[in-house]
Amino acid sequence: MAEKIYILHENEEWTDHLIKRLDELNLPYEEWFLDKGTVDLTSTPPKGVFYNRISASSHTRDHRYAPELTEAILAWLERHGRKVFNGSHALRLEVSKVNQYMALNGSQIRTPKTVAAVGKAEIIQAAKELNLPSFITKHNRAGKGLGVQLFHSIEALSEYVEGPSFEPSIDGITLIQEYIQAPEPYITRCEFVGGKFIYAVRVDTSEGFELCPADACTIDDLFCPVGEEAEEKPKFEIIEHFDDPIIEKYEKFLQQNNIDVAGIEFIRNNNGEIFTYDVNTNTNYNSDAEAKAGKYGMLELAKFLGSQLD
Repeated sequence: MAEKIYILHENEEWTDHLIKRLDELNLPYEEWFLDKGTVDLTSTPPKGVFYNRISASSHTRDHRYAPELTEAILAWLERHGRKVFNGSHALRLEVSKVNQYMALNGSQIRTPKTVAAVGKAEIIQAAKELNLPSFITKHNRAGKGLGVQLFHSIEALSEYVEGPSFEPSIDGITLIQEYIQAPEPYITRCEFVGGKFIYAVRVDTSEGFELCPADACTIDDLFCPVGEEAEEKPKFEIIEHFDDPIIEKYEKFLQQNNIDVAGIEFIRNNNGEIFTYDVNTNTNYNSDAEAKAGKYGMLELAKFLGSQLD
């Protein structure tokens, strides 16, 4: 039997573009939808190329245990020496920002000051210990920037944590993190396929922190006036000829942590210093930004996976 590319996922909307590219290149593939299922640990997995793109935000789609099921499957695949991209170590980083930050720091990549806390009183105490004029809270296991809140006082944080709108992380761990003030409201996301840099995206954060670039996460404009002199600035824009020493650091980090496909996000402060705060191992791409720049992440990914077939 000819080898296939096996795609491990729990969200068809995020694999649609990849499937189209695999069809376009006439590559054999099979989808493993892992919202639930079984793993026969006494069996032998099929031969082929396995690509894991399970997301930390799977619980928001009622796929609470997709990461746990996927970890079991990845352990099974790796035990049998299968060719796995974004394997078990990448998954552990995907579902834990604590793991991400420790791995980034291990590669001499700077992250914002962060305290992990379990418990409402502990969250407030952690913010007091950080002793910063502004800080954010975020979930340890999140995705798409969900759950990120900005605070300018302990009082505001206490009101939120003790109030009805408080949203705990699915794993119980809340991060209290230094707020990096950028001179302009945007962050940069660097995309990698096969561990190599393909492009960087400028992401406008002026409307909030939900920064998933996938088309499925984009709300179309209700009204688009024709003939306006000034066009609305796009939220996602590929940066032409992006070149920064951070890219070499990121590529080494990915190699050290067995991550093959990723989107890494950073922000610059007023002094131009880079703070890296998120590693997405189930990375998505924005088709409007790609079409404008003539660069296509899913095409690069499909080519990469195809090149790994025997």
